[in-house]
Amino acid sequence: MVDVPTRPPFPAASAALPLSAVLSPPARLTPADHNLLLELLATPTAGPLETGTDGPAVRLWEAGRAYAAAAAATGLRVLRHAPPDPAALRRDDVPLTVREAARDETFLARQPSLVLRLGPELPRRDTVMFNVHLDTVAGWWPARFDGLRFTGRGAIDAKGPAVALLAGIRAARAAEPALGSRVGVLIQAVAGEEGGALGTFGTRPLVEDGFTGSMNLFCEPTGHRFLPRSTASMTALVRVEGEDAVDDRPEAGHNATVLLGHISHYLARALPSRIGDGRVCVAGLHTGERHNRVYGTGRLLLNISYGSRPAGRAAEAALEQALHEALADFASGAAGIPDLARTALDAARITSLQWHKRGLPALDGRGRAPWAEELLERHAGLVRWPDEEPAFTCDAIWMADAPDSYTAVFGPGDLDTNHAHAAGEYVDLDDLDRYADEIARILVARVRHGPPGDAAGDPSHAHSAAVPGTAADRISPR
Repeated sequence: MVDVPTRPPFPAASAALPLSAVLSPPARLTPADHNLLLELLATPTAGPLETGTDGPAVRLWEAGRAYAAAAAATGLRVLRHAPPDPAALRRDDVPLTVREAARDETFLARQPSLVLRLGPELPRRDTVMFNVHLDTVAGWWPARFDGLRFTGRGAIDAKGPAVALLAGIRAARAAEPALGSRVGVLIQAVAGEEGGALGTFGTRPLVEDGFTGSMNLFCEPTGHRFLPRSTASMTALVRVEGEDAVDDRPEAGHNATVLLGHISHYLARALPSRIGDGRVCVAGLHTGERHNRVYGTGRLLLNISYGSRPAGRAAEAALEQALHEALADFASGAAGIPDLARTALDAARITSLQWHKRGLPALDGRGRAPWAEELLERHAGLVRWPDEEPAFTCDAIWMADAPDSYTAVFGPGDLDTNHAHAAGEYVDLDDLDRYADEIARILVARVRHGPPGDAAGDPSHAHSAAVPGTAADRISPR
């Protein structure tokens, strides 16, 4: 292990950081935290939705136990370590890819989620919840730490933030003894955030079982700004089902390659301007791999994000209309080309639109709990994500309908800059130290500046209600 070089302390109070938000000394990751992060980075946790059935075995059980063991040193205990009931995936809004994968009875069993709690059972009003995911996208290489920077899959998204979270809680307890007695902390360390699962078998079941607080923070890269919004996304499949042809007689079949190429180009130009508060990703075009065959079948995938359920319904209609236009445009332009005449004639008949994912909620917590934003800005010294800057999609969507609560996405680093979902993913130690200090300031501020009013929280959401009464794993080790 490389010793951490001496670094200057975080700046003291300034015009941008109120005195009440400064901890002395500031939170820092310890050598034990460095070791934990390296252990997590060395543990492959990409699920089968990312790696496929022939990929390396996902080791989320091991990662969860390592994280829980480290958290125990700060006083957090295990409430649940288990996958959800399989019924969680028998719902209409569960992505098709997830439902298909769940036909394998081992799919869920290999992807548990972990819930930790600091302090006694408390009402939601007196609880802060943090959500972090331990699963990653595919792609793995040996973890490294050079004393300044961690590299490895999950370094920024989101194993690094998960470790910094524990360091922040530890520092907050040292600064404010009432944390863990008067105000409790929950951590959801989930599976199923990546791979297009969108929390349907990780975060959503935990939220529905009441593992939430009056303040809920999702640890994703936001450049240290808190973001009270999260878009949802829908996935559409445009399928062409025509007849193949030999390369010597291309006019005899349907050319799905040319048709889907036209559709993808048309949608990429026409659709984004019709999506009011989201983004369009045209991707996943496939017909075949050989040069001496006209492929009559193929598929095109699109992912569309949106900021509200009405916007999602409008986006569905916009895609359907744009696809209709694309087919008409192709039929008109290709009708006079002999090799494409049959494809042009039958384009509308052989093309269909199917939905792999739609109907998910989106989060917009702006103005929902003024006390919480004042706490984060005034008392913890944080900056809010600008309203004019687009949000992104993460598991925070499942808090959209939670009553009497505030939810924001908040984390270190940047998805692009730190190469999340790409080769060379990294996080700097300074960034993690800063994040740990911010977590500590949030928690200290929450103890000292709670929500208005004296009403007790809703006892129906007491967190032990969903727990079978033991801190042990509910499913035997695998």
